[in-house]
Amino acid sequence: MKRIFIALTLLVIGITNAQDTGTIAGKLLDKESNNQPLPFANVIVKGTSKGASTDFDGLYEIAGVPVGTYTLEFSFTGYQTVEIPNVVVEADKVAVVDATMGATAAALDEVVIKVVTNREREEALLLDQKEAVQIKESIGAEQLARLGVSNASAATTKISGVSKAEGSGQIYVRGLGDRYLSTTLNGLPIPSDNIDKKNIDLELFPSRFIGNVSISKTFSPMNSADLASGNIDIVSKKVSKSKDIAFSISSGVNSNVSDSDIFDNFKSTANNEDITLGIYSRAYEAGNLVNALTEQSWNPEEISTPVNYGFGFNIGGILGEERKLKLYFSGGQSVDNEYREGVFREYDQGNLRDFVPEDDLRRWLRTINTTGMLHSQYKFNDNNNLSFNTFVINKVFEETLEAGRDGTTEIFEELDNIDEGSQFIRDQNIKNTLLSATQILGEHNISEKNKLEWAAGFNYLVANEPNRIRNEVNILNDNPRTPNINEEGVIELGFTGGFQQRKSVQEITDEEFNARISDELILKQDEEDDIFVLNLGGSFRNKTRDFSSQFFGIEKGNNATINPESIDAIGDIFIQENFDNGALQRNIQPLDIYDAELLSYSGYANFTGKFNKLTAQIGLRYQKDEIDVNFDVGNFVNRETGQARIGNSDKNYDNFYPYVNLKYEVNDKLALRLSGSLGQTLPEFKEIAPFQYVSPVGQVFQGNPDIERSENYNIDFKVEFFPQSDELLSLSAFYKRINDPINRGLQRGGEGIFSYFNTGDRARIIGLELEGRVYIIKKRESYPNLRLSGNVSYLDHKQDLKDVFRADGTLEQTFRYGDRTEIGLEGASDWITNMSLTFNSGDEFPYEFTLTGNYASDKIFALGAPRNQQQPDVFFNGEITEKGFVTLDFIANKEIDKHWSLGLTARNLLNPTIKREQFVQEVVTGNSFDSTVLSYSTGVEASLNISYKF
Repeated sequence: MKRIFIALTLLVIGITNAQDTGTIAGKLLDKESNNQPLPFANVIVKGTSKGASTDFDGLYEIAGVPVGTYTLEFSFTGYQTVEIPNVVVEADKVAVVDATMGATAAALDEVVIKVVTNREREEALLLDQKEAVQIKESIGAEQLARLGVSNASAATTKISGVSKAEGSGQIYVRGLGDRYLSTTLNGLPIPSDNIDKKNIDLELFPSRFIGNVSISKTFSPMNSADLASGNIDIVSKKVSKSKDIAFSISSGVNSNVSDSDIFDNFKSTANNEDITLGIYSRAYEAGNLVNALTEQSWNPEEISTPVNYGFGFNIGGILGEERKLKLYFSGGQSVDNEYREGVFREYDQGNLRDFVPEDDLRRWLRTINTTGMLHSQYKFNDNNNLSFNTFVINKVFEETLEAGRDGTTEIFEELDNIDEGSQFIRDQNIKNTLLSATQILGEHNISEKNKLEWAAGFNYLVANEPNRIRNEVNILNDNPRTPNINEEGVIELGFTGGFQQRKSVQEITDEEFNARISDELILKQDEEDDIFVLNLGGSFRNKTRDFSSQFFGIEKGNNATINPESIDAIGDIFIQENFDNGALQRNIQPLDIYDAELLSYSGYANFTGKFNKLTAQIGLRYQKDEIDVNFDVGNFVNRETGQARIGNSDKNYDNFYPYVNLKYEVNDKLALRLSGSLGQTLPEFKEIAPFQYVSPVGQVFQGNPDIERSENYNIDFKVEFFPQSDELLSLSAFYKRINDPINRGLQRGGEGIFSYFNTGDRARIIGLELEGRVYIIKKRESYPNLRLSGNVSYLDHKQDLKDVFRADGTLEQTFRYGDRTEIGLEGASDWITNMSLTFNSGDEFPYEFTLTGNYASDKIFALGAPRNQQQPDVFFNGEITEKGFVTLDFIANKEIDKHWSLGLTARNLLNPTIKREQFVQEVVTGNSFDSTVLSYSTGVEASLNISYKF
């Protein structure tokens, strides 16, 4: 009886308590988006632990709220909150509280918030991805912080189908590299900081600049037709709250550098003394570089404490009583030091031509990035907004390379064999890049059914190698011609060509004006969700480049016997006295120059129709591209006219580019997508101008004035499933065909010079992508959660290698070699995998730990090439393949309180050896094998970060 009484008592208490609770529910709308639902806002009942988030439709429900009168608070991370008092909760009843958030805080139903500025959050980006007609994927600032991503380059590798080549830093999307991509900043093009690349180095954009990074993998009317794999768009950070002030510092070390022998003797270039606070100040202008032969050191400097460090800050907020002006300024600097050593080999027709053993090739790399960004936004009224952005990036990259210090290297052909002696090469180079991008953007709601957007920008780029220093010497085992013997052996200056001891200058100046405009007209919009929208727009781009390069060299005079005492004292003999007495002589190469211009303009019409669950986008883009390159370079000889040095190459292309994007929404969580488009790939200035660039290890790359564009055909199918607002499962299949693909290969003849060719008639890619972002342990308030994010991509890719015939039917050139009439695409990995596992403690100031890994399988670094056009199956150089490897990073973050946070990052924990292998077939024996032609490791990087928010 006692137990029954207790049970009945508990039941009565439970019923009583149940009757003393009610529910608060409602819908949240965004006034700034024509009262569209506002998802992912936080709604809490103040004074309780009760709360919820609005869903895709702006709906929320808070059940089990005790009877009483409360204040309801609507908020969004980083935004001004709004409170609604006197919300009465009655037992077993629902209190319906609807709200509309607008642009001011004048009333209780308004809040300072705009969906477009929320795209730093993963939930908002997934919603944007869900609603977009094109196939696109994005990663925002919130997720970048979780994954410990420090720049835009690393951000892209977290997106499915994307990989990054170590060493070059080149990004590959769906197996296609730099020339098949395009990069924009807030929808406007930005220039490359490197003559060797079409796209800018995304590592130059620190994460504090980034609101989000997105990749559109199918054609969009806003993007240029000059892409095949996708467009990478960096959206700049915008003002998110009334006061946004923060400061951070970091410090760390690279494990390769921490070795005591390297740490105590870390080498930088002889120009390092001209760097102050990350800014390089030239001691010698281009025309006076000849003076640097005798008046400046030839020996590397040493840095005493090569520790990585950085700092960053941001100051921003919303100004004025009417809160119409938003300002955000961010800046900072980072310094990274890296050391690599490994093997280098170069083969020609099966014979080992150049060789540096594993412990005799050493590279010291030092990078200083100084960055600044200013964003301002002014809202004239509810219908007119104006934004202004300025980005400035100054990069100083130093590379010091030594090969042959141990006397074991054969790297240029002046001695008969290793018994006679060996070679030593030292290459010191500073690359100084100054990039500024200035943009003004406008948004105007002409009427409820007409929205006009426009943007204009000016890009300015200076990318110089202001004083590159190179020495090539022989270390003789026995030389009876001179008594100058030391423990290293006789040091003999290289004697081929007159420029093996040289200082050189290379200057690039790019200026670009660009603009775009888009007018959106809503033709029909009714309650049945049928919507017809017409977009009309166009774009303009005018880019010019001025390029110059010149060598200033030193060689021995006739019958001179002067020799340096050691490889660390080569410059000691380069004094005025030795030039006056004829022991040495100066050589000045004629100036190599080219100027280039790209003029591109386009117009498009795009119709989007939503018919209940089906959305169709059909459009046509007209684009005209004119490329004009004029050059005066010493190595150029026109094969047809015999004209030397001076030449030009004009390319003109104008086409209509159709595209279609279809989306079928099976339900609120499941959608099917189908897309098709036609595009192109234009050759770059550096791929056209026949200027020769020599790499630090002596490989030569040269443009080809006869190269032509490629045509690209794309078909994509994708299934997307959104289990929750911040979860995603998707599967994609795609097919790409490229006519006249562009590849890097060897020129005809015996020079061993790499150039660019349309090596085949066509290439094709068939691929699959699987992506998932799910919670293994669900996210709940004040409870731990565990999240798994990842993607896996598989590519099947082939391109043919063609024969080129003259008009009379005879063979002019072949790109086939060995038994290969087709091969995979340059830069494409069969398998690409990205995975990350994140644990969050769920506290008010949580711990968060992330383990993230990446794997990209083998990829072709450079195609092989025939060395004899008549016998390409016997005399050829095989393709060079970069072997696949795994990277693994660990990131830990701790919010100490509302001001302080602490971060620990360990990158490249496995420290794999990165290898490039070449297929080699010996001419005499016919034996074939794969040989390592380059190897190195980048080291483990560990860093500690401390940040403070005011």
